[in-house]
Amino acid sequence: MRLIDTHCHIHDTEFYHENREVVYAQSRDAGVTMYCVGTDERSSREAVAFAETHEGCFAIVGVHPHESHRGWAEIGKILTERHEKVIGIGEIGLDYFYAHSPRGAQLEALRAQLELARQYDLPVSFHVREAFDDFWPILDDFPEVRGVLHSFTDSSENMQRGLARGLYIGVNGISTFTKDEAQQRMYRELPLGSMVLETDAPFLTPKPFRGKTNIPAYVGRVAEHQAEIKHVSVDTVVRTTTANARMLFGDHHE
Repeated sequence: MRLIDTHCHIHDTEFYHENREVVYAQSRDAGVTMYCVGTDERSSREAVAFAETHEGCFAIVGVHPHESHRGWAEIGKILTERHEKVIGIGEIGLDYFYAHSPRGAQLEALRAQLELARQYDLPVSFHVREAFDDFWPILDDFPEVRGVLHSFTDSSENMQRGLARGLYIGVNGISTFTKDEAQQRMYRELPLGSMVLETDAPFLTPKPFRGKTNIPAYVGRVAEHQAEIKHVSVDTVVRTTTANARMLFGDHHE
């Protein structure tokens, strides 16, 4: 089965060292196409380099809200270079759960990178945590920007607000192990037509692989869990989420 992991960090040498090529090969053998997502200037450059030298990999470049205080200018420079395998901007957004960057810097970086998304007509992978009250008004200033709420675990109400704005919802391993009843209900209610699958590897390893480093190959387990809770076939989940990912990020040749 052909799966798309719409959010992983397999390219990042901070997380994967000697085993990076092994993990890549395992994931390709599992039929997975990988979207390699940057979190700062360094990892965005690594995402581009990895995508350009590996089949079935594409790059999404951006500065994570935790890194907003370091600036985002290099992302604009990467985009001016017109790399064919850069397919989106991310992960960008707001994170008020931690205070790794001042809120003012996060707001500035979000607006600036949304402007890049508008300028280059690229979809966005959003990281938003405990900051939706500030996020929605900013996003509404960029109505033409399309994207996905990566690793979404928030309320059904904010899920509906995202869907009303045409956003997709990124579902990963959290859906397989959360004990939060509200989250479980939200995942059940999430329409399959508005969902994309992801791993966020090396983080958020799904059951039954808890305790191991996450890899893109495990996105298949996320698909299986969605099939279980939605009472549909795994093939239906795979076909629909793959089509959704291609609708959002483009049907790129591997």
